[in-house]
Amino acid sequence: MTDRMLRLVVIGEALVDIVHRADGRVEEAPGGSPANTALTLGRLGRRPTLITCLAEDDRGGRVRRWLGESDVEVIAVASARTSTAAAHLDVSGAATYDFDLEWDLGADTARLEELASAADVVHVGSVAAVLEPGADHVLALVRSARGKAIVTYDPNIRPSLVDDADRVRQRVAEVVELADVVKASDEDLRWLHPEREPVEVAREWVAQGPRLVVVTLGSEGAIGVTADGEVTVPAVVTEVVDTVGAGDTFMGVLIDGIVGSDGLRASLATTGGSIPSSAVESLLQRSALAAAITVSRPGADPPRRAELAAPATAR
Repeated sequence: MTDRMLRLVVIGEALVDIVHRADGRVEEAPGGSPANTALTLGRLGRRPTLITCLAEDDRGGRVRRWLGESDVEVIAVASARTSTAAAHLDVSGAATYDFDLEWDLGADTARLEELASAADVVHVGSVAAVLEPGADHVLALVRSARGKAIVTYDPNIRPSLVDDADRVRQRVAEVVELADVVKASDEDLRWLHPEREPVEVAREWVAQGPRLVVVTLGSEGAIGVTADGEVTVPAVVTEVVDTVGAGDTFMGVLIDGIVGSDGLRASLATTGGSIPSSAVESLLQRSALAAAITVSRPGADPPRRAELAAPATAR
């Protein structure tokens, strides 16, 4: 099987971002963390499938078109309305979010389990993994894929949606134990474990199940943790327009790098298989470059493959 034939399934929310910029402008654009990750994979030529919830309304149609233009197949459970996230940008381009979100996959669980079970890679993340009632469905889909697919996870915690912190922390722990690769920001880890250093938490997670845990540190770069050691890479210096979609781009390119490497896929599929530090370094460098390209332009606008291959002077 060539990497082009691999089946990639992303599970999670797709919505419309209502972006409030620091200069007073308000713009609407499709988004959602897992949808952004699927978009990234689509732009890299992977033709992923996104399992999500969308309404048959104007916003839902816009999300479908946006994803379809980047070769993302959308399988959407019907909802009463398409979800939204109000993103408030400060003068540095950093975003905070307020959500109006519906998340329930219960209408089509059997079919979705078939899709997840047949996948080579299953990615889950963000709100979809912790917001009921859909969170239970996501956990079931991950369990159905476990041992058959490489499972990747990005907690991408949204504190404004959390009404029971202990329950969310427990659910994140459950998904982490089922995952092969986890990417989390230092902010995620400080929310999940406020008394501990993020890298310490990453080491603990590696001992619990994942083969690779990546901690993103914003302008400080990223750290990859495996059972064999740790690799640190710097951030790519760029002028920041906004940070919308940066972490999701990093996640998508991380998955793409794994999918594109027979050796990495074999290591993740083999109990006790070693992941070379050089391979982790390459993964993180390329993901950091992609995130830098995304923050250099407005909104969730991840690069295409040619942009990652272009010389720095051409970007």
